[in-house]
Amino acid sequence: METLTLSGKSALVTGGARRIGRQIALTLARAGADVTLTFLSSAAEAAETVHMLEDLGRRAFTIPCDVRSEESVRHAVASSVAFHGHLDLLVNNAGVFQSASLESMSLEQWDAIFQTNARGPFLVSREALPHLRERRGRIVHLGSLGGLRAWPNHAHYCASKAALHMLTQAMAKAFAPQVTVNCVAPGWIQLDDDPGTAAARFAAKTPLGRNGSAEEVAEAVLFFAAGPAFITGQILCVDGGLGL
Repeated sequence: METLTLSGKSALVTGGARRIGRQIALTLARAGADVTLTFLSSAAEAAETVHMLEDLGRRAFTIPCDVRSEESVRHAVASSVAFHGHLDLLVNNAGVFQSASLESMSLEQWDAIFQTNARGPFLVSREALPHLRERRGRIVHLGSLGGLRAWPNHAHYCASKAALHMLTQAMAKAFAPQVTVNCVAPGWIQLDDDPGTAAARFAAKTPLGRNGSAEEVAEAVLFFAAGPAFITGQILCVDGGLGL
């Protein structure tokens, strides 16, 4: 991926303070992008990530943002554009994951998942669109293998990610030709706080014999961010074949 460059570009990564979001921000920065990252409650981690980005020689900025809130999203996008002067790339990474039995799931649980995983990307993308159109920019959503495969104890999560996948394709048509819109759909990604038994179980089910890494998800995001401009409306699984 060393040939993919984002030199002179500005990126906004929602939920970029830690875990996969942090790795996406770092990967974009290594490719040359200046980065704004948003956080909801991880202020300390966000500040740490900004220092890491600055150590790479990039201009970095962090701002609290609740992607469920129209006002909060407007403020975050405006602040990012004011800091960098323009916006070339939006990565809708902020999301929530929850297990729940479908038959006993509350309406509050259902709505909470959709507010972040589906409404959030809609709000941020809509607000960023005028700025992205000026720069012939790109949007990358973070979907999930769960949006393509039914998981009975995660029905609300699966449904929200399926909605995001369809939103990707609708946006790709609606925002063309100036803005491309694509989606990275990870399978089981090994993180430091993953429970060992679940990680081992998913690795055993994966054709490549292991779980994925945050770095591999970030590399897929970089492909859509800096790769061929004739790709839009695509859902790219990063799952080691787990969904086959």
